[in-house]
Amino acid sequence: MQTKTLESRPYARVWSLAWPMILSNISVPLLGAVDTAILGHLPSPEYLSGVAIGASVISMLLWAFGFLRMGTTGLVARSNHGGEEWLLRALLLALVLGLLLLLLASPLLDHIVRWMNASAAAAPQALAYLQIRLLSAPLALANFALLGFFIGRQDSRAPLFILLAANLLNIALDFLFIVGLGLGARGAAMATVCADICAFLFGLRLLSRVNADIWQSIARQLRRADFFPHRRPAPWLELLRINGDLFVRTCLLLLTLTFFTAQGAAQGDAVLAANAILLQLLMMTSYALDGFAHATEALVGESVARKSPRLFHSTVRTASVLALGSAAAVTLLLLLGRTPILELFTEIESVLEQGRQVYWWLCALPLLAVWSYQLDGVFIGAGKSRQMRDTMFVATVLVFFPAWSLTRSWGNHGVWFSLFLWIGARSLGLLIYYRYYTLGKSWM
Repeated sequence: MQTKTLESRPYARVWSLAWPMILSNISVPLLGAVDTAILGHLPSPEYLSGVAIGASVISMLLWAFGFLRMGTTGLVARSNHGGEEWLLRALLLALVLGLLLLLLASPLLDHIVRWMNASAAAAPQALAYLQIRLLSAPLALANFALLGFFIGRQDSRAPLFILLAANLLNIALDFLFIVGLGLGARGAAMATVCADICAFLFGLRLLSRVNADIWQSIARQLRRADFFPHRRPAPWLELLRINGDLFVRTCLLLLTLTFFTAQGAAQGDAVLAANAILLQLLMMTSYALDGFAHATEALVGESVARKSPRLFHSTVRTASVLALGSAAAVTLLLLLGRTPILELFTEIESVLEQGRQVYWWLCALPLLAVWSYQLDGVFIGAGKSRQMRDTMFVATVLVFFPAWSLTRSWGNHGVWFSLFLWIGARSLGLLIYYRYYTLGKSWM
């Protein structure tokens, strides 16, 4: 029925999956934007700078495991059954990795903050933020697996409910802890930890919406003699293969963004704070456009499971048209709203001045980046994770860092120019791979 609906009304089908993901995705960077706006209106930029560094590092540490969301989505979408066995494997893997991250990263936080070129005033704020945020690492990673399962099942409203509930709680606690209790960076971290716990519990509750017998199904999986890897290693090896490729790809992505933040820090707190604001806006744009990519992941996975080239190409074409139109609308909004958008985040004139100087780089990115987001969705849904890994490697090692090295004399413009080339290289590399597999008719 879903395939017939997509073929007869493709735009309606893609949009029905994409719009809840757009809203839920926007809520994620919106949360960071609220943190930024509240801290940006405190009297000193050290709070905003400290949280900018801390949030960048925690993104590197937690988002490096974002493969748990992407890998689970593709595996569930291509599953001929309910996908509960893939969810259970992903949850167990997430909890183990989260505990290891908490134990291994905590002693290194002080060294990481120093590597990020934090100023003497911002460093204590960044360290305090990180020490608290890491406490919820196991549940934060488990939430990736839950979201991936729902998206793979083409249930895009469950992630919307989970993320909106958690992020609204986080925003309310931001005001309580930062403004009401004056806890600064510690308050921002405490609010996010509470939100991670809320998201996990709510996600478990929503699992029963997918299948009233899901807990019995999961219990049966655990009782099966061949569920665990020592008895039947093939599914676990498939999980590790896909997630390993995506792990490397995500680490390279986060290395680039973290290095970007560090280069801003090296130019002073005002540049760092301005880049933090613009990066929040870029994240809001990418998360919104990723709604179409998530719809693509689920529907491409279904087309591969059904071995339907017609459904595959209809999905890619329809989702890309909708995503490109949305990227154009976002670009127009950014162009027309420069002054009010920047002043929404801060009143500090030195930060505003730095933001105005590089704002046009931000405006140029949505129409370029939308192609990498959409093609990511295609490759995740089709299970072609190695190509994503290789493309990110080329873009990071052979494009971004050489470009930054050659343009260091440009100051902050050089950092943004390098980011622009990096995103363009990702889009071009995936497009070349897409063309190769399309001409070879080997997507199925």
